[in-house]
Amino acid sequence: MRPGVDLVRHPRGATELVLLAHGGQEHSHADPDLWRPALLRMWPFAVVARRALPAAAVGFMRYRYRGWNDTADPATDLRAVLDELPYERVHLIGHSMGGRAVVAAGDHPRVAGVLGLAPWLPAGEPLTALKPPVTFVHGTADTVTDPRTTVAYAKRLQAAGTPVTTHLLPGDGHAMLQRTAAWDSLVADFLTATESAVPERTNSMAAGVREIASARFRMPVRERFRVS
Repeated sequence: MRPGVDLVRHPRGATELVLLAHGGQEHSHADPDLWRPALLRMWPFAVVARRALPAAAVGFMRYRYRGWNDTADPATDLRAVLDELPYERVHLIGHSMGGRAVVAAGDHPRVAGVLGLAPWLPAGEPLTALKPPVTFVHGTADTVTDPRTTVAYAKRLQAAGTPVTTHLLPGDGHAMLQRTAAWDSLVADFLTATESAVPERTNSMAAGVREIASARFRMPVRERFRVS
């Protein structure tokens, strides 16, 4: 499979794209199929993006493999997609492994901003010359990726002269299912360059799953783009 983008929204004349990059595994060459939980978790953010930037296209990054592997395959795939996309500006939003990919490829000239959600940024991750806005969000109860390494990477960026906004969400974990209103609000703020109060309310994981299911069926894939 060639890397590409599955578009769920493509307004006529759109010059901007909100590109959602899902998580994966450290090592795997398996097919990252469309119904994997890591990809489905990003679907509510497509609904948020549609409201926040109604003139923009919205799509999901499709990698060749499920894993990062030893050659940073998702970042390589993302760069190849950015090279060929027919959009002038691309807003990158990535979760977990996808967060690592959007940071690694975030210096591409088409990138208009980078948002990492519970990103996987291990100690010693190479510093990328990102252009603002740059935002990181991490739940303090995440046991899959470490919020401390996200904060450390943000501090390194700031020391290099890049403005960074960092939010820590108390009590939420890697799946981002217990404070969905907060995650949605922060995605909207990133896309609209605003700063609103972060919702404090929590919800059941079942309610978070229902939000995913609703978004998945409200916004089906309408068009597919693959690199040449």
